[in-house]
Amino acid sequence: MNKIALVEQSFMKEEVTNFNIGDTVRVFVKIAEEGDKTRLQAFEGIVIARKGSGIRQTFTVRRISFGEGVERIFPLHSPWVDRVMVTKRGKVRRAKLYYMRKRIGKEAVRIDQAGELKEEKAAKSENPEKKTKKTEKVEQTEPTTANS
Repeated sequence: MNKIALVEQSFMKEEVTNFNIGDTVRVFVKIAEEGDKTRLQAFEGIVIARKGSGIRQTFTVRRISFGEGVERIFPLHSPWVDRVMVTKRGKVRRAKLYYMRKRIGKEAVRIDQAGELKEEKAAKSENPEKKTKKTEKVEQTEPTTANS
């Protein structure tokens, strides 16, 4: 490893959330208030691009705010980016979703869902009673056949 890579490695985050293009994410950004105070501000939207590698890696998030499209580019390893939370997985066939800029209205935020998130799977597995109640209702209402 060269010297530049060693220096860069010390500034990289150890844990980075795994997300892909087309995912809907909520990015929590640290905002400096007056004095030493900082607060977290959430920016939620669709990831339309990822670029770079190593410490220079960035991702672009797009959302519709009051009818206007807003895009922000976040450095992945920036100390100002507190965390990235995936709210919905998307299924796309492109590496860059720049075509989303041309879409208007509901089409601008519509992306097919790719499977469920781990949290949703865990919540469904914790409540198996709901499924059994539905199956019991179906079994109780058996169709009657009339003989002519």
